[in-house]
Amino acid sequence: MKKVIALLLCIVMVASMTACSGGKDKETSGGSKGGSVDVGIVLPTKDEPRWLQDQDKFKSVIGETDYSVEVLFSQGSSANEKTNVETLISKGMKVLIICAHDAAAAAASVEAAKDAGVTVIAYDRLITDTEAVDYYVTFDSVAVGEAMGKYLADNATGSGNPLYLYAGAATDNNAFLFFEGAWNILQPKIADGTFVIKNSSEAVALQDQATLTREQQSAIIGQVTTNWDFNEAKSKAEAHLTNATAADKGKVYILAPNDGTSRSIADVFAADADVSEYFITGQDAEIASVQYVVDGKQSMTVFKDTRTLATDAMNMAIDVINEKAPATDSTYNNGAVDVKAKQTPIVVVTKDNVQEALIDSGYYEASKFTGLK
Repeated sequence: MKKVIALLLCIVMVASMTACSGGKDKETSGGSKGGSVDVGIVLPTKDEPRWLQDQDKFKSVIGETDYSVEVLFSQGSSANEKTNVETLISKGMKVLIICAHDAAAAAASVEAAKDAGVTVIAYDRLITDTEAVDYYVTFDSVAVGEAMGKYLADNATGSGNPLYLYAGAATDNNAFLFFEGAWNILQPKIADGTFVIKNSSEAVALQDQATLTREQQSAIIGQVTTNWDFNEAKSKAEAHLTNATAADKGKVYILAPNDGTSRSIADVFAADADVSEYFITGQDAEIASVQYVVDGKQSMTVFKDTRTLATDAMNMAIDVINEKAPATDSTYNNGAVDVKAKQTPIVVVTKDNVQEALIDSGYYEASKFTGLK
């Protein structure tokens, strides 16, 4: 009996020591081991390389802080996103960094966070139609679109060049900003006959409009959306080329909204015997697309250094926790309020500057690619 009592006392002492052990473990995915969270991060999906790269960059920044952090992925579901935010609220987070799956649907989630006393930072994608967004950390999305449009325009000669337009998801505010920027550059070249739109009757009907309303953009995007999905991009490109005549092909120019869809679309155009040459855009500098650029399968990509974006977001969160005013340099109207924003610069990457922009800068190791100059 004495041995049993002694054993029970030992168990009680161990349990007591464990309960009092304290401290916050830093966690970058799957949950905070300490049971509480200072900064909650919600990203849209694990299925696009871009967001896994962002997660990796967050890790390096998070590792230098004393704050508990949890990263959750919504896997393309607004319902999952709402659950993720609620989970982080229940863990007492002070700051939410969120890249919304659906810019409008996310309003309810961030309003719940705001009601719980959480400061909300929209990450890369602006959340619309709510006053619950405190800050926005972003690349200049209009400038990204303009860079893609400029690349196509700079590489076009003569007149009557076939132009194929593709866009991101209609639920993503950034898709509208990217398209707005591209249209700023392409529309004058469409108006003067340099380009002829081949795959969107909505865009053809509006081709004389230098500035498009949100509704007009929505009409075009609804017709050429890829929903950021590789397979949907492939299917749309195949359908467009099937319906196109040989005269609609030859040397073609393609506005692809990001790297993943660009590779899918490029593969379809490259396989068409009537396409003699193509110029195609992209963004995010994904490893697979950088290799495509090196191999001449993708013409360019817009490099958005997520190291800087992640650092800006975390520094903003740390300032908030420390009751300091975060640094901002612009504002974005989200339909309800002007949101203070911090913008990160972009770089156009082609075959000629892959080494300088991505390898020499330390963003990628040269060993990840073949055929570098």
